[in-house]
Amino acid sequence: MDIHEYQAKELLEGFGVAVPRGGLAYSPEQAAYRAQEIGGERWVVKAQVHTGARGKAGGIKLCKDDHEVAHAADELLGKRLVTAQTGPRGKLIHRLFVEEALPIERELYLGLVLDRKTERVMVVASAAGGMEIEEIAHSKPETIIRASVDPATGMKPFQAREIAFALGLSGGLVAQAVTTLLGCYRAFVELDATMVEINPLVVVSGPRLVALDAKMTFDDNALFRRPQIAELRDKSQEDSRERDAADRGLSYVGLDGAIGCIINGAGLAMATMDMIQHAGGEPANFLDIGGGASPERVAKAFNLVLSDAKVQAVLVNIFAGINRCDWVAQGVVQALQKRPAGVPVVIRLSGTNVEEGRRILRESGLPIVTAEGLADAADTVVAAWKKAAA
Repeated sequence: MDIHEYQAKELLEGFGVAVPRGGLAYSPEQAAYRAQEIGGERWVVKAQVHTGARGKAGGIKLCKDDHEVAHAADELLGKRLVTAQTGPRGKLIHRLFVEEALPIERELYLGLVLDRKTERVMVVASAAGGMEIEEIAHSKPETIIRASVDPATGMKPFQAREIAFALGLSGGLVAQAVTTLLGCYRAFVELDATMVEINPLVVVSGPRLVALDAKMTFDDNALFRRPQIAELRDKSQEDSRERDAADRGLSYVGLDGAIGCIINGAGLAMATMDMIQHAGGEPANFLDIGGGASPERVAKAFNLVLSDAKVQAVLVNIFAGINRCDWVAQGVVQALQKRPAGVPVVIRLSGTNVEEGRRILRESGLPIVTAEGLADAADTVVAAWKKAAA
């Protein structure tokens, strides 16, 4: 689960990370009032959307007086911000963050991510801040600093100091960097985060070290024990298909193709999408119904896939172990009886109760095409899609 910049800053500030003064605004008038409330001579108006590269897309505006703040807010609110990360549809701007503009002397990059290979928190830092980490890795790979944290001991001050020295910091900034790093690590662990990113982490006159931007992502599976984090979820920023799937306990990722996929198991789902592309098609989604799916759960998955207007064919590919083919067949029949698909439906069943599942499909009287193996299923659904599209 992602959260907004202002929410991430509020959380990190509670762990000792220094952030600029700012306030939330939902209207141009409120934005101007926030600027007056903050004080100073210059302000930054930032679109609050779940995406990076906002500045390049015009989602961050520097203002010199409260009239400019109100005008910038009026331009941004209600606009769809399109960045390299959002796709052509973009993200709708519902709220803004008005923040004091600071005199920046240096920009740094700091990120903490979960390294699943080593099963440790990995700190990634760079003296080349202000750019996406992918850009830094491509253009300035020598500046990237990596340090893994032993989960038995957690991050220690000496590790934070080593990173600060590697970033070229000195004097009082080293102590501030230690506070920032230890605070980010504590926030990461204590809030069940999967990513904490500050980009840029800036040096301003003073000198002071301040988090000018912040992103945090959290483990969905741990939200049940972090109600204060779950409350920060903004559903308006999520793909409507993925949001509806998550609300129904389904694992779903929307894609840009035309063939809807209903599959059990992430590995089989990946293989199925590869086979669809190999056969000349494009998957419209990744949907894993999981193990032990009931007929009702399968029906929900089917309706979710059909709700995507881009879907022109559906492939149900089940290799049942914990799952049962007869339950899957019952769910598909329930869904199609209540809501005819209107597109070709191809089903491949294998495993537990496969004969009973095939019997249910055969006797349903519905226009369902069955397939025997994975390659056959992919070829059949792509052929059916091409025929329907023609």
